[in-house]
Amino acid sequence: MSEDFNYMVDALKMLAEAFGPSGHEDEVRELVVAELKKFCSKVLIDTWGNVIAVRYGRREDLKLMIAAHMDEIALMVKAIEKNGFIRFTGIGGWSDRVLPGQRVVIRTRDGRKIYGVIGAKPPHVMTPEEEEKKVIEMKDLFIDVGASSAEEVRKLGIEIGCVAVMDRDFKVLGNGKVATCKAFDDRVGVAVMLTAARLLKNVDTEVSIYFVATVQEEVGLRGAMVSAYRIEPNIGIAIDVTVAGDVPGAPESEFVVRLGRGPAIKVMDRARLAPLGLIAHPKVKDFLIKVAEEEKIPYQLEVLVGGTTDAAAIAFTRGGVPAGVVSIPTRYVHSPVEVISLEDAFNAAKLVAAAARRVDESLVREVSLREV
Repeated sequence: MSEDFNYMVDALKMLAEAFGPSGHEDEVRELVVAELKKFCSKVLIDTWGNVIAVRYGRREDLKLMIAAHMDEIALMVKAIEKNGFIRFTGIGGWSDRVLPGQRVVIRTRDGRKIYGVIGAKPPHVMTPEEEEKKVIEMKDLFIDVGASSAEEVRKLGIEIGCVAVMDRDFKVLGNGKVATCKAFDDRVGVAVMLTAARLLKNVDTEVSIYFVATVQEEVGLRGAMVSAYRIEPNIGIAIDVTVAGDVPGAPESEFVVRLGRGPAIKVMDRARLAPLGLIAHPKVKDFLIKVAEEEKIPYQLEVLVGGTTDAAAIAFTRGGVPAGVVSIPTRYVHSPVEVISLEDAFNAAKLVAAAARRVDESLVREVSLREV
């Protein structure tokens, strides 16, 4: 494998294992800043914690924004019971069925990390009605940190508002081309963005490129909103995961995309009526397809019924930004064991870098406000 591929895998491992719930991305942010400083002219952190790194091209007035979000779905302590068990709520979109029996790590206000287990009422003491339930709801779950009282929990530094993530390590599976960890949504996007920045390090581009690692995507695309407003880009590209539903029991028509067939170029997401989703700008979508075909990068087209990305926020900032998305196919999204193809991720980095090389004044004019 190439040095660039190995760089991406190392970056992905480092980022995915880091602690970074929505609104608490500082650990991830430090890693991202250190890497982007290697490839960019200027690195800024805005008022909400977004990382904005600038790589100036021949034209400072032409701006391409490439965004990937740093945050991961997580849990927040909402109550500490007298017997030392901790009740929690979700940060972002959890499926309750994946939570029982998971190990978690809780970060205290002073930065300590306390390990615990998500527990539920044992089956042998459930009522018949409870046993009939296929999914135990989050409200009926709790975190066990081995404490016997609320006082003991508080002595550990755990209080209302502390946040927790899954306790998972990065592992390579099978033939070495597939990997699993928590938080690939969207640390793989961040790793792809860093790798694209590395691939562009010594490349002359016409446009100035803004690499943005955003905060709070999982709770409403919030970081992308404020960073895009600040940058005022001419074109935006988000990098995020998408659903690879190619597993037993799922009909082929519901796969969305498949693992190992290349990155996906988004056509549309959140197809149902919703406040915010994206129909990719046709010219940006077609541009990404053209680049992939000319560079001989394998790709898939993506129509995702549920879920959206930072591109939806970028697209509708100020007077509007033509935006598209490069997606990494991911199995078991929003679970503790997300799975990706490392080759898909590296091809995504090559596609983003190749697109950035080709964005020019002509494309910007095509997609800009014009008088008719």
